[in-house]
Amino acid sequence: MGLENEDDLKRSSGSSAPQIDVDAQTPVLRISQLDALELDSSLEQLVWTQFSQCFHNCRPGLLTPLEPELKALLHLLVWRFTLYSSSATVGQSLLSLRYHNSLSPAPRYTPLSGRQKLGLALLTAVPRWLRERSRSLPLCLSSGGPVFERGGGLLRNCLTLVSSIAQLASLINFLVFLRKGRHPALGERIVGARAVFSKPDVARDVTYQYMNRELLWHGFAEFLCFLLPLINTRKLKAAVFSVIPGGDGADGAAGATQGPGVWKECGLCGEWPTMPHAVGCQHVFCYYCIKSHSIADAYLTCPRCGAEAGRPEPVKVEAEAQVEMEMIGRLS
Repeated sequence: MGLENEDDLKRSSGSSAPQIDVDAQTPVLRISQLDALELDSSLEQLVWTQFSQCFHNCRPGLLTPLEPELKALLHLLVWRFTLYSSSATVGQSLLSLRYHNSLSPAPRYTPLSGRQKLGLALLTAVPRWLRERSRSLPLCLSSGGPVFERGGGLLRNCLTLVSSIAQLASLINFLVFLRKGRHPALGERIVGARAVFSKPDVARDVTYQYMNRELLWHGFAEFLCFLLPLINTRKLKAAVFSVIPGGDGADGAAGATQGPGVWKECGLCGEWPTMPHAVGCQHVFCYYCIKSHSIADAYLTCPRCGAEAGRPEPVKVEAEAQVEMEMIGRLS
């Protein structure tokens, strides 16, 4: 009753202000409705990130036991100051949209009632809470004894069935939305909330050029994240330097002609080789360097000459004492 009375007061107070007559039958683009949902989801994630940072210096895992409940409360808090106040979410406000009561017989715009707003908030927050809480709730019941274990198994099956039915209903609703262009979320269809324009002939605050640029950039970034681990950068680097005159490949070949007496650095880390090992070519490596790289890359090649790396074999640097004396002399 309190929600309806407050909503009626807002309607009566807003009736004195000049209203813009907008045809509620004007169709809204599907991409605009989906963009509004994505913007709302990004806002909720941002609010949760800022909230969790307030407990950054506290004990790790402090919010984990109550994370589903806290997310639901933050969602209701955002709903109170956005959808309940203006019949539009933050994403819809950026795209000049708002909710229209499709259950009203009036042809003009009719705002949502208090019950519709509350129902939309509960139908959005409760399924998310059940989906996150259903993973830990049966485990808590099963740890209480045989009776609770049987109850936990039954509850787990019920939650799985309810979740499957809800996901199937959401899928069917989304297919209907793609066909008719109304109600992208199942909760909107249940309570009778439909997105309409808030202003006639208005341009989007978030332009299509910006959205296309963001989509292309995110797609390109995901493609790079998938492609880069498949590229053998060490082998590619060795092939490039073997072609470039004066590169590491040429220097490695020159060092190879002088014999193992001048091996002064690891072919991977560039430092004095600790427990020197060779892999079949004329270069030497630290044992830990070549072992870790061979474990990470089954087709490891020498980064200096590009030769295929074999089994690491220990070698002895003959000029070790002489080189150390030369380094001490340079430092002194």
